[in-house]
Amino acid sequence: MANEAKTSIIFRELLWMANYYDDKDVIIEEQKSDNVKIDKLLKNASKRGDKNGYPDFILYSKKYPELVIVVEAKADMNKHISKTRDHYANYAVDGALLYASFLAKEFDVLAIGISGEEKDKLQISHYLHLREEKVAYPIFDDKILTIDEYFEGIQKSNYKFNQDYAQLIAYTKTLNETLHEKKIKESQRALLISGILIALKDKAFKAGYKKHETVEQLVKSLYISIEGQLATGDITQRKIEVLTHAFTFIKTNPTLTDKKEGKKFLEDLIDEIDDEINGFMVTHKYVDTVSQFYIEFLRYANNDKGLGIVLTPPHITELFAELAEVDKNSVILDNCCGTGGFLISAMKKMLIDAKGDKAIEKRIKSEQLIGIEFQDDIYTLLISNMIIHRDGRTNIYWGDCFQEMEHVRRTFKPTVGFLNPPYKTKASDIEEFEFILNNLEALETGGVCIAIIPISCVIEKTTTAENLRKRVLEKHTLEAVLSMPEELFHNSKVNTVTCIVIITAKKPHPKGKKTWFAYCRDDGFVKIKNKGRIDAKHTWESIKEKWVNTYRNREVIDGFSLMREVNEKDEWCVEAYLETDYSKFTLADYESTVKKYLMFHLMDMSGAAGNEKEDENEEL
Repeated sequence: MANEAKTSIIFRELLWMANYYDDKDVIIEEQKSDNVKIDKLLKNASKRGDKNGYPDFILYSKKYPELVIVVEAKADMNKHISKTRDHYANYAVDGALLYASFLAKEFDVLAIGISGEEKDKLQISHYLHLREEKVAYPIFDDKILTIDEYFEGIQKSNYKFNQDYAQLIAYTKTLNETLHEKKIKESQRALLISGILIALKDKAFKAGYKKHETVEQLVKSLYISIEGQLATGDITQRKIEVLTHAFTFIKTNPTLTDKKEGKKFLEDLIDEIDDEINGFMVTHKYVDTVSQFYIEFLRYANNDKGLGIVLTPPHITELFAELAEVDKNSVILDNCCGTGGFLISAMKKMLIDAKGDKAIEKRIKSEQLIGIEFQDDIYTLLISNMIIHRDGRTNIYWGDCFQEMEHVRRTFKPTVGFLNPPYKTKASDIEEFEFILNNLEALETGGVCIAIIPISCVIEKTTTAENLRKRVLEKHTLEAVLSMPEELFHNSKVNTVTCIVIITAKKPHPKGKKTWFAYCRDDGFVKIKNKGRIDAKHTWESIKEKWVNTYRNREVIDGFSLMREVNEKDEWCVEAYLETDYSKFTLADYESTVKKYLMFHLMDMSGAAGNEKEDENEEL
């Protein structure tokens, strides 16, 4: 007869082996908790729905007050987990998930189901239910880890990143409203935030900004700290002058310098930024947070869209690094750098590959990241971003990429090119493919260039468009084109439909060579009110893996990807060649399409008024 007590004894032994009983910060409870908050949350968590819930084990640590581990044990291995995971009284995992769903109102919860009566045949499953989320997801393998390892693993998980990033986006909206009420200009808001983040890198400023007696002293200290941080590193005096000049508004802004309320407002703002943004960046290193603030602060100002600037979402910059197989030896060039998202994602991947070798890390940051940005205000944000992410700013150029490129080619010999070029908004603007060709000219032979551009660039039948595509094929090899999600730039309120082109540098496209085309329209992201377009269902990692692997293997998958020989007069997108299987269409598909069509026309008729009701029709 199955004996659940044996399972509990084995679990206690596993806790001993993982040093839980030796850790003075860890609390181990059985059946009932002395923690008032936990006990209250479990009040209605009975597996039979009629009374308090009593998990077999409850674990938590004083070091990690936001995390609770709840464990349910069953002796019978056939009672480990049900297909529907809702037989709470009879299955170990199901019961643990029930308790987690109640505790997740206030905590991040790790639900562990354990079954079996023999140590070497034990079944162990982990599920993560994050605070205020509705669903739990599998995580970790079948071994009991230390509580430190659990916490670190959760912090590094894609689930936690998605939750924290959604909260960061929500915070940018709140912060934007606050700064709007304080009459701080849209064009200065991102600079102010990045300036504060830079100043917080100064240990003396961080320790003493609350000790100033007057707002004048605080503002002066903030500016001096920014200036000091900008001046460190190998940056020319001319660039330092440009950078520091961009932050001079801090010394004269009426809100920041107001003698009555300025000191408290600025102190509170620095506190918030240190907690909300620095807290995020400590946990999730090398994510382009500055671009998120730039996007939010300028989305209603029309400044960014008018200049054709569309900043790339972080999951796409990471996709580029994966597609290019960036490693510690790569030399990265972005000739349309923006706030540096591609360089930051590449740096992250390169530093991981460096495996802690400090000499290699130093080389990566000082020699292998090259960026060029023309706009002086964005250049300031770019340098700020690199400082915030612990350098990589040494080879960031302020200027025209068409003039700087020969110097860059000779000096650095780049092997990988990334770019999201300025998108044409009027006839006189530079064509997007000109920036791609500019990038390709700087790359070493055989280097890879990856760019995200409007899909119109690869399908237009104009003489100009065809000539540009011809120039690409004459000198370089078109490896792949991936059609991107239609609402990829939703967070920027930009409706441009884009594609990713992958090109091998300085090897003419061979006659008869086929290019790989893919229908990458669904990245798993959904629109959530007040949070924008995010990976709410935690599906991006698996989708990205599929895209990258199918590209590397040039797989042909029905309805997703194909190989085709093209020339400059052909359309370089998968949609032109995919065959439609009408047998797969349903009435629901028809109804959905009609609704989207009607919604498009209604929104078109509403005009500018629709822009004031952001996210009103988004998924909840």
